[in-house]
Amino acid sequence: MMKKVLVSVVDDDRFFRDSMCRLMRSLGHTVDVFSSAAEFLASPRLPETACLIADIHMPGMTGLELRRSIIDTGLAIPTILVTAFPNDVDRARALEDGALCYLRKPLDEEHLTRCVREALTLAGSPEEEP
Repeated sequence: MMKKVLVSVVDDDRFFRDSMCRLMRSLGHTVDVFSSAAEFLASPRLPETACLIADIHMPGMTGLELRRSIIDTGLAIPTILVTAFPNDVDRARALEDGALCYLRKPLDEEHLTRCVREALTLAGSPEEEP
């Protein structure tokens, strides 16, 4: 049996975090949830993260700023950015910065699942078979 991979979810909305946690666990992944970018960046498991799902609009540090901060530290964490307030400027910036997916809330579960699979493939993480 392969080791479960770590998916980290960063969102200031507790209901979204809880929902993502349940979904990722149902897909067989280990999940860590964080209420802010600063909390995630301070996590000792940051380097273990094989996929990051982050909200774009959060107080303190946005998801776009979080993505840039991760890049600046030299980590290559495939990132899925989500937002309830999509716009072309954020989408272009996210994709130019290398975000894997830019998704609108409420999320399409199938699209999110495809993005997570792609992220884990890019991270070189073996997925556990259900």
